[in-house]
Amino acid sequence: MKKYKSSVSETASYKEMGEFWDTHDLADFWNKTKEASFDVDIESEVTYYAVDKILSEKIQSIAQERGVAADTLINLWVQEKLQEQKTS
Repeated sequence: MKKYKSSVSETASYKEMGEFWDTHDLADFWNKTKEASFDVDIESEVTYYAVDKILSEKIQSIAQERGVAADTLINLWVQEKLQEQKTS
């Protein structure tokens, strides 16, 4: 007996499962689903720092040019700077 990763798509790999759901609608298989219960911890630790408005506008502009969120860009820059400090 072949072991499937999914009882609905009856596929043995995640790739096959993805291909199955690319061409099928969950609504057609709703009667094969079952209720699931699980806990999700969405708390994240974030600290906010004040940034001068002009700096913020420059950061937003650079982030947009690079195709990333401003907070991602700031985190990358801070990590780089901390790494520089660590090596000096």
